Amino acid sequence: MTTQTNGSPVTAISKTPLWTGRIVSGLAVSFLLFDGVMKLVQPTVVVESTRQLGYPESDIAGIGIVLLVCTLLYIFPRTSILGAILLTGYLGGAVASQVRVGAGWFNVMFAVMIGVLVWGGLWLRNIRVRTLLP
Repeated sequence: MTTQTNGSPVTAISKTPLWTGRIVSGLAVSFLLFDGVMKLVQPTVVVESTRQLGYPESDIAGIGIVLLVCTLLYIFPRTSILGAILLTGYLGGAVASQVRVGAGWFNVMFAVMIGVLVWGGLWLRNIRVRTLLP
């Protein structure tokens, strides 16, 4: 057992859940980074799909920057909880956008599943989240 700087005891996470959490988080981060970069590069498919959701082309880069910043916050251990909270808001907006345009269940559930991976991976690898969300 180790202690935090404030003196409260913290138990270590065993290797299996720690590495499982890293892998799960890595899957979510890989998708989110890819999506964010694609919003900056703006290939035709991204521009068309964003327009179908009702957003102007001029907003795509800003959305990509927000996604990349939130994902980077999630990657670093000191800011991972803040990053997860911000990604939850981002993904909630994605779900709302998909529902608003009447997209199929897969499009809606995909954003929900990325959110589950974000929080599941964080829960597996972060003792502070485990104590808050038993």
